[in-house]
Amino acid sequence: MATQSNQPLPDGYQLQNYKIEKLLSSGGFSIVYLARDEFGTPVAIKEYLPSALGLRSANDGAEVQVNSDENLAVFRHGLKCFFEEGRALATIAHPNIVRVENFFRANETVYMVMQYVRGRTLQFHISRHRQEFTESFIRRMFTHLLNGLREVHSKKLLHLDIKPANVYITMEGKPVLLDFGAARQALTSDAPKLRPMYTAGYAAPEQYRNFDLMGPWSDIYAIGATLYCCISGAHPPAASDRIIDDKVMVLKASDYKQYSDDLLEMVNWCLMLDHLQRPQTAFELQKALLKDVPLAALTDDSDVEMPVNSTENPEPTFAGRWRERLNRKIF
Repeated sequence: MATQSNQPLPDGYQLQNYKIEKLLSSGGFSIVYLARDEFGTPVAIKEYLPSALGLRSANDGAEVQVNSDENLAVFRHGLKCFFEEGRALATIAHPNIVRVENFFRANETVYMVMQYVRGRTLQFHISRHRQEFTESFIRRMFTHLLNGLREVHSKKLLHLDIKPANVYITMEGKPVLLDFGAARQALTSDAPKLRPMYTAGYAAPEQYRNFDLMGPWSDIYAIGATLYCCISGAHPPAASDRIIDDKVMVLKASDYKQYSDDLLEMVNWCLMLDHLQRPQTAFELQKALLKDVPLAALTDDSDVEMPVNSTENPEPTFAGRWRERLNRKIF
């Protein structure tokens, strides 16, 4: 049966304490709206509505109905994952991670209320201003992003959809990570219809097949692919193609003279097909990014979170703990 497109909630629709203003984006998994709360504060609201499984009722234009009895269990499983993702993300308060402020059930589905981030995507800046991406700018921006990613991983969560389109540069110049793919990935084991939810070029090889190998290193691959795009202006080849015939363009100083060998080698390190050959934690990559780089060259802000000495920080052993969780199959 062909997938049908779902109509968004109409402008002006009252959704509990929020009034929908307009549609922001729509995909195969969810719909995102700009709305305002009772105080007039703008928020972004994500609605769980996988077009392969559910349709908005034609009766009242709001209620979501599963499109067939055989899809009911899969839809409910995804609903639970989406709700649990909202619950987990609501525990994260970090300036470089989009803040989840509320999540609730309505219209036979689930809604996630998030901070509305004003700015432009990193993808926009790459397409318009890549010539301005100095090494110090790149190191500064990814230092911030890795601060946020460390917080995500400390909650035993993965992002699984890091890419330039999911990084916003705010009006104040700070990067914010948006649109987690955790709920989508959680669906893969029981819902083959929803498997193709990763982004080619940014998804790690294990996201295509060996799901039990996923861990923080999977997000590190996506960070490397995003770095690759910042430097080259192009998306890396899909990991699924690289497994068959690895034609990824290794970044070389002879091609990108404005960047140091150290930075280019770091990108290549993150993009290793073997997950064991990549940086194993965001902390490990952040230490490499900051090696021999003066703080003044990274930021003029006072809120940059510098990695502390490894003897004072438990994160160097985090990869081992994560693998233990995978082996015990509790992730």
